[in-house]
Amino acid sequence: MKHAFIRNNYFSFAYTGLKLFFQLAVMLLILAVIVFYVSRLTPGDPLQSFYGDAVQSMTQEQLDLARERLGLNAPVHVQFTKWIEHACQGNFGISLRYKRPVLDVVKPLLGNTLILGIISYFFVFTLAIGLALVCARYEDKWIDRFICKIGTIAYYTPAFWLGVVLVLIFSINLQWLPSSGAYDYGKSKDILNWAKHLILPVAIMVASHFWYYAYMIRNKLLDELRKDYVLLARAKGMSKMSVLVKHCLRNIMPTIINIMAVSVPHIISGTYVVETVFNFPGIGLMAVSSAKYHDYNLLMLIVLITGFLVVISSFIAQYINERIDPRIKGTEIITL
Repeated sequence: MKHAFIRNNYFSFAYTGLKLFFQLAVMLLILAVIVFYVSRLTPGDPLQSFYGDAVQSMTQEQLDLARERLGLNAPVHVQFTKWIEHACQGNFGISLRYKRPVLDVVKPLLGNTLILGIISYFFVFTLAIGLALVCARYEDKWIDRFICKIGTIAYYTPAFWLGVVLVLIFSINLQWLPSSGAYDYGKSKDILNWAKHLILPVAIMVASHFWYYAYMIRNKLLDELRKDYVLLARAKGMSKMSVLVKHCLRNIMPTIINIMAVSVPHIISGTYVVETVFNFPGIGLMAVSSAKYHDYNLLMLIVLITGFLVVISSFIAQYINERIDPRIKGTEIITL
């Protein structure tokens, strides 16, 4: 009986794993098809990225030979088929701009984006949950109204504008913080130097995102506060904050996890904007550059990495929610 139980659990786990793998593969394939075709419809010549200004002095015959050598003269569906075949073998092609494998171009930058994104993600939701609890505790009082107004102003302030303002104040006028880059020259292993460069980008990320999620969590907490069990807990002598933390927050945790999963695309897009504003070396800044210079292979890899992170975060949130509340098992929260 025990062996049958273990075997059934094993097959169930294997089936779930294969199902998730299939879903991930299908989503990434759809994303790859869309990006591949749309990128080739945009105006511009990728040869300009590969040859630079030299392309202007090339004859038509030389241009045709160059396109043939780079595989750009074939029909789009043929190009996509070849790209898929090579990608399945771990070969995502050569960067037209940097003239080396795109994996080699992306690897040093991916870590920078993950560091910025993870740290920002942590502070966004730590601050969002904390402020939501405070606002729910002091509902409709001056501190709740004050936080709501400040949060709304911060949320609707453009990130790029706020970034420029903070650079002018803290980098140019006060000269307290660096205005760009991930570290100073020759200090790539200096953690304190890294932290100093992360302060302004993380501040912009938090200011641009935290209130949107804090407001949603606040409203969920207020809905939970109006339920009957809260009145019973208060009648037993529990303080309002204790009820919020020990009961309300725990009961809405599946909702918070769903919000955190859905927020991943927003946080990733936010890191891309911040990397551009602060010239932070990450895949967001590289994505803008690859789209600008029609570096198709590099753009494809960055988009697939982004899509992978979004889908995986949804799977993780689904798994955690099922452990918190088994009743939601089988429901889908995957959002692209």
